[in-house]
Parts: sequence; C-alpha cells; structure tokens
Amino acid sequence: MILITGGAGFIGSNFVLDWLAAGTEPVVNLDKLTYAGNLANLASLQGDARHTFVQGDIGDRALIERLLAEHRPRAIVNFAAESHVDRSIHGAEDFIATNIVGTFRLLEAARGHWSQLPSDEKTAFRFLHVSTDEVYGSLAPDAPAFTEEHVYEPNSPYSASKAASDHLVRAWHHTHGLPVLTTNCSNNYGPYHFPEKLIPLMIVNALAGKALPIYGDGRQVRDWLYVSDHCSAIRRVLEAGRPGEVYNIGGWNEKTNLEIVHTLCELLDELQPCANGQSYRSQITHVTDRPGHDRRYAIDARKIERELGWRPAETFDTGIRKTIEWYLAHPDWVASVQSGAYRDWVAAQYGAGAAERGA
Repeated sequence: MILITGGAGFIGSNFVLDWLAAGTEPVVNLDKLTYAGNLANLASLQGDARHTFVQGDIGDRALIERLLAEHRPRAIVNFAAESHVDRSIHGAEDFIATNIVGTFRLLEAARGHWSQLPSDEKTAFRFLHVSTDEVYGSLAPDAPAFTEEHVYEPNSPYSASKAASDHLVRAWHHTHGLPVLTTNCSNNYGPYHFPEKLIPLMIVNALAGKALPIYGDGRQVRDWLYVSDHCSAIRRVLEAGRPGEVYNIGGWNEKTNLEIVHTLCELLDELQPCANGQSYRSQITHVTDRPGHDRRYAIDARKIERELGWRPAETFDTGIRKTIEWYLAHPDWVASVQSGAYRDWVAAQYGAGAAERGA
C-alpha cells in the first residue's frame, strides 16, 4: 500500500492510473479537490478495490495521522501542491499554505508514523516529494542545464514556495533521518492537464475558435516532459533511489513557447482542420508578458539515467501528438472543467479577448 497526495490532479491522477495499470499494489489517494483536482480523471477506477479515495488536505495533520495508522503505507508520494505561476502572482497565500505549511505537516505526520514502525518496515519506508525545475531560477540562453547541484534561485511566489518545501524535505532527512527522495521535473504535458497551462489552454482555445494568447515575444524556453514518462521516472526513483538524494527528471526537449504553439497549430490543422479553411495560426495573439517571467529552464537528467537507468520513452513529436489526440477524443472532459470560474480567470489573466474572441 502506498499513500499518494494530490492524486486527482494532472500529474497525480496520471500516476495513479499508471501505477494501477502496471501492478496490483493498492493506493490510498488523498486530494483536496481544489479547482485543479478532478475525480473525473479517475472515473475508470470506479469500483476498483485497489483504489481508495479520500478528500482532504495535506495540512490536516490529524487526518494524515489517521490514514497512516489505518493503512500503514510503505511509502508516501507527495504530488499535492498549488502549481500555477500566474495564480501565485495574483495571490500567494494558498501557495504558502499548501506548499510550505502543508508539506511541513505531512512531513511531521510521516516522521511520527515512520519512527514507530518495526525495523524492517522502517528501513523500507520512503517519502517521495515531487517538485519542479522552477526552484533553480532562470537560465541564460547558452548556460548549462540544471543539475541537482544547481543553486536555488526561485523567482516567483510559486517557485519560492516549492523551494521552501524542498528545503523542509531535505532538513527532515538530515535532522531526523526520515528516508526522503526529491524529484525536480521539467514542464509536463499530456492527458488530464487542466487548461490553464500553455499546451492544454492552446488546444482548448484553438478548437473553440478563440485567441491563442502568447506572453511577450514567445521566446521563453522550457524543457517538455510527457506526463507518463514523468510517472515512470517517479516509480523508478521510488523503487531504487537512494534516501536523501535529489533526481532531476527532464524530457530533453527544449522548445520556445512560440515553437510549441506553432506545432500545436500544425497538428490541429492536420487532425481537425478549421471549418473556414484557415490555419489555427491565425488565432495567435501576443499579450503583455507576466511579471518576472523566467526566460529559460532546462533539465540535465543524466544522474537519473546513470544511477537508475531511466530515460523518457516519448519524443516531443510522439508525446504532443498523443496529447492532442486525447483532447480531441475527450470533449466532455474539457467541457466539464471549463466552469464559469475558469472562464472568468482566463479573461482576467489574458484579457477578455482570450476568453471570447474567435479567430
């Protein structure tokens, strides 16, 4: 049995689905079900005795302690986090509460549980903390990619809160001996991605005939990782990673935001052409850049390859095609997450045109 936090969100739900598809070990899935947590992501597990869902907050230490005592998991995998930079700029309090205070309370509950385990279970126990490459700050165009030794230089309220959580995890290992593992991943994409992030937002807006808003000149560079590859990397770290170690997980796919949007438009032109015969590129519009926008992220994932034998299975070309095909095949899921609150947020973030204006 393992305990997964944030398992109804984008990466967490993909991990739960992949975990149960790959084996028989049960999971307890704790998720607060904020706007980005969606039980529809897990609909295929309805009635599956291997999956126990609990709605709750990682900041609720009494709940965590009860779940640990009741289910006695051999590992905790912590996906629970507020994760969107734009939202952190407009209001950071939820990020501080979940990413810092919540992680602290989860660590304390885990430490209490771990300290009372029999020696063999105590030796085998793991706390795996899922983090981000954004804690490392921004890279110059020709700078080497982020390694696990890179100095932390977070530049947004989101990345600062994740950096703080990483430091707490490290401290609980070095001070208390808790057997922790930390992973720092690059930008994920794939099925069940809430349409506030670049790739799903562009797909959803393109199909709806709305503007495709790109921040600034669109030359910001990110390293893109297909979500199932991320899940397989976490499984491998949980299986064989050394306690106290950090593993960077990347897709070896550096792309500018503009390249990403052009690729999406070209694939949509092929897979579901516009009724008016125009390319989806005609919907691209540039909007004012967000404050403190990091120019480049890139992951050096050689450590996890060298020590654990992991490499991504998908290229960007194969992963992005699978992603678009998934969104085209699941219009009901897209419609279900696009509530009035979602539309209001898009309008506030990118301007009314992004939410309403057609091509």
